[in-house]
Amino acid sequence: MALRSHPNIRMTHPGPIGVFDSGIGGLSIARRIRELLPHENLLYVADSVHAPYGEKAEHYIQQRADTITRFLIDNNAKAIVVACNTATVSAIRQLRADYTLPIIGVEPGIKPAALQSKSGVIGVLATSQTLKSESFNNLSRLFSESVCVEIQPCPGLVEQIEVLDLDSEKTQALVARYVAPLIEKGADHIVLGCTHYAFLAPVIRRIAGAGIQVVNTDIAVARETLRRLQNANRLSTSVAPGQMAFWSSAANELADQQIKRLWDGNVTINTMR
Repeated sequence: MALRSHPNIRMTHPGPIGVFDSGIGGLSIARRIRELLPHENLLYVADSVHAPYGEKAEHYIQQRADTITRFLIDNNAKAIVVACNTATVSAIRQLRADYTLPIIGVEPGIKPAALQSKSGVIGVLATSQTLKSESFNNLSRLFSESVCVEIQPCPGLVEQIEVLDLDSEKTQALVARYVAPLIEKGADHIVLGCTHYAFLAPVIRRIAGAGIQVVNTDIAVARETLRRLQNANRLSTSVAPGQMAFWSSAANELADQQIKRLWDGNVTINTMR
């Protein structure tokens, strides 16, 4: 589903929108932002050396999120999108307390899944850190009277995506292992609770079967980014296509393979430590 761009909205701020993730998963969010706001410059950071965040301690994730946020601000970012579910639940509260620019996070699409479910059961695929977080459990409890929210941690999936192993037998076997319990419990919607999983959506749909809806929130995050920039009067006045800059903490060869495969065009990837 493509988003409509907004070429007639013209306010003021030339800086880029900073987007970061534990790795390449946040590219799914960056792509939606590019579709909606084609005149904005984007600065993307993939912290792939430290991926996955989902199996790490909360204080570690907070430290990495703060380091990357400072880097983005030093590079004139006018807003920051924390394009990682685990970093959002672990660090966004502190980031918003420490920095004044707009900071947008992501959360699993439990609400739309709950509102649309016919079976009364929805499943959530996510990392262990996301599923055990206070914010996730608060979100889940909001809808617990109307639907049963079944959760499924997915160790190993982020690692498969980071090495671009998106449709091998090993990846399909992992997806099947995690999806099957949700289907057996009657889930008719499967919520992607990690931005990386967007790149496995075709495999998840195929394995889950007809009639199971896969719910992603990438479009909602892009729209929230637009809203926050409008409210802060920080949209670009440019009519030229926005530029895209990529930074990664991974080795140059791996980062080059990752981003060039998942992002259209001939791009240059810079190294961040």
